[in-house]
Amino acid sequence: MTRRLTVAQALVTFLAHQYTERDGRRQRLIDACWGIFGHGNVAGIGQALLESEGALPYLQGRNEQAMVHAAVGFARQRDRLAAHAVTTSIGPGATNLVTGAALATINRLPVLLLPGDTFATRPADPVLQQLEHSGAGDISVNDCLRPVSRYFDRITRPEALIPAALQAMRVLTDPAETGAVTLALPQDVQAEAYDWPEEFFADRVWHVRRPAPDPAATADAAAAVRAARRPLIVAGGGVHHSEAEDALRALVEATGIPVASTQAGKGSLRHDHPADVGGIGHTGTAVADELARAADVVIGVGTRYSDFTTASATLFAPGVRFVNLNITSFDAHKLAALPLVADARAGLRALTEALAGYRVPASYESEYAAGKAAWEAEVERAYAVADPGARPGQAQVLGALDAVVGDEDVIINAAGSLPGDLHKLWRARSRRQYHLEYGYSCMGYEIPAAIGVRLAAPDRPVWALVGDGTYLMMPTELVTAVQEGIAIKVVLIQNHGYASIGGLSEAVGGERFGTAYRHRAPDGTYSGDPLPVDLAANAASLGMDVLRARTAGELRTVLAEARAADRPTCVYVETETADSVSGAPPAQAWWDVPVAETATRPAAVRARRDYERHAAARRRYLGT
Repeated sequence: MTRRLTVAQALVTFLAHQYTERDGRRQRLIDACWGIFGHGNVAGIGQALLESEGALPYLQGRNEQAMVHAAVGFARQRDRLAAHAVTTSIGPGATNLVTGAALATINRLPVLLLPGDTFATRPADPVLQQLEHSGAGDISVNDCLRPVSRYFDRITRPEALIPAALQAMRVLTDPAETGAVTLALPQDVQAEAYDWPEEFFADRVWHVRRPAPDPAATADAAAAVRAARRPLIVAGGGVHHSEAEDALRALVEATGIPVASTQAGKGSLRHDHPADVGGIGHTGTAVADELARAADVVIGVGTRYSDFTTASATLFAPGVRFVNLNITSFDAHKLAALPLVADARAGLRALTEALAGYRVPASYESEYAAGKAAWEAEVERAYAVADPGARPGQAQVLGALDAVVGDEDVIINAAGSLPGDLHKLWRARSRRQYHLEYGYSCMGYEIPAAIGVRLAAPDRPVWALVGDGTYLMMPTELVTAVQEGIAIKVVLIQNHGYASIGGLSEAVGGERFGTAYRHRAPDGTYSGDPLPVDLAANAASLGMDVLRARTAGELRTVLAEARAADRPTCVYVETETADSVSGAPPAQAWWDVPVAETATRPAAVRARRDYERHAAARRRYLGT
C-alpha cells in the first residue's frame, strides 16, 4: 500500500512518527519545527507543515542562527532524547545555519536542519540566491554545512528521502554520533509527488543505547584507581546527558574521590556535596586546580578535555595517569588514557562495583574539605555588597541572583566574562540548573536557548544572562518569546564593552584595543564617553517587560519580581565599566593565547615574557 504525497509532506509525516526510548521512557524525537520561509521552502516544507494540521508543531523564528540555538537549548534540556527541526529558504537563510550547526556538533547536541536548496532539475540556472561555482555545477551554499554536520545529504530525487531520513534519525539518536544533521532539500524536489510505502510512516522507536564497558577495561581502570592516593574525577557534560548524577554520587560516597567539573559538567554533584570542589581549569576554583596539579590519577567522565579544562596542557602533573569514561572512543582515548568506552551511567556503576572496599586516605578528604571551605569564603566575599547605594559589580549581580533562585531554576550563559565568573562562583543546586554553552562559546546563544529550554521544561524559571555585547549580537528572539508567551527572564548587564576580551587583551599586551563601547577620542581610539544607548528601552520596544535595577541594593528585589513574573521579563542593570574587574577571584590556571613575538610597545614586550614563562610548563600526557 502506498500514499501519494510531496517530498516535503512525506518528510513532515515521517518526522511526526519518530520516537526515542531510554530506560523504558518513550517520547517524540522531533517535537517541533522552527522555520523562516522564503522561495526555497515556502511551497515545500511550509505547505507541508500547514497541511499537517499541527502533527508537527511549527514555531516562528526571527533569525536562522537563533532558531538553531533554540533547538539546541531544547535538546540539551531534554537530555538529547528529543530535538527540534529547523527549516530555511535557500541562500542567506541556509548559510545563517552554519554557526548554530557548528555549536550543536561541537557540543554533541542533536538538531535537524532542513535548508532549501537550488533546483535539482535546473530549469533556470542560476536562480535567485544561487551560488555559482565555475568548476562544479553541483555545489550550493548548503555545502558550507558539511563540515559542521554529523550527517549531510542532498535529496535530489523523491525516493532518496527514505534512506536519508532513516540515516538522519540514526545519527540524531546515537549518543556517540549525535550533532547537527542536515538534509538539504532542492525546492523543486520538495514539491514533487511520489507514491510512498505506508511502512515509511509507521511509528518508529529509536532505542537510545547504554553500552556497558568491557570487563577487562573496567578491571584495568579499577586497578589504576586502586593504586592511587590522590585520584580526582573530572565530570563533563556526558554525566548530564546520560542522567548519571546518582551513579556519580554513589561512586564518590563509596570512595571519597573528589569531583571537579567542566563548564558542561557543573551540577553533576550539588554544590554543597562534600566531594564537589567546583569548576576546573582556567576558570576553575583554587581547590579544584590545586587537586588537579597533585593528582596521580584523573578519571574523566563524559568530557572532551578542552584547553580551558587542562589549562592548555599545564594543569596536571607530568606523571599523572588518565582513565577516561566516555561514550565515544575518540574522547575516551585522549591524553593517552586507559579508555573505558561506555555510557556514563553504566560505566560509573561498573567502576563502583569494581572499586568495592577502596577509599582515598582520610588525610586527602580533610585536605579537599578545607580547600572547599576556603573557596566558599571567597565566593561569599565576591558576592558581598559593600555599598547598597552604588552600582553592583558583576559578581554581586550573580550573588543577588543566587539569593533569589530555587533548585528548579535554569541559568543560561555562553560568552563574555560571565562564564568565568559563573564557573568559579555559581552554586549549582540541581542537575540541569547550570546551562553554559562553552564548547563554542557563541555570543547570541543565550536568549534563543532560554526559549528552547523553557519549551522543554515549561514549569521551570529560565534565566538568560547576557552582557551588552552578546545582547547586541542577537536580541531578535525576544519577539518570539513575547509572541508565544514564553516567560523567560533576561538579565541584561550593561558594562559598555567586551569585558572578557578587554581583560584578555590587556593580559596579552593588546591594551584593550577595540574592546570598549565608547565614542572615538581625538587620538582615534575608542576612549571617549560611553555610547548613549539604552538597551532597556530596546528590549521594551521588542515587547519585553523591563525592570531597571539602579543600585546593588535594589537588585535582589527586582530579580525576585522578575522571577515571579508570568510574562517575558528583562532585568536591566548597569555595572562597572568593561575596563574594570568583575569582582570574582582571578584565574587559578593559565590559558594559552599566543602573544606577539616581536613588538615595540612595552605592554606587549612584558606580556611576551609572561607568555614564554607559562608556555614552558606545557607538556604532553603520554601515559606509561
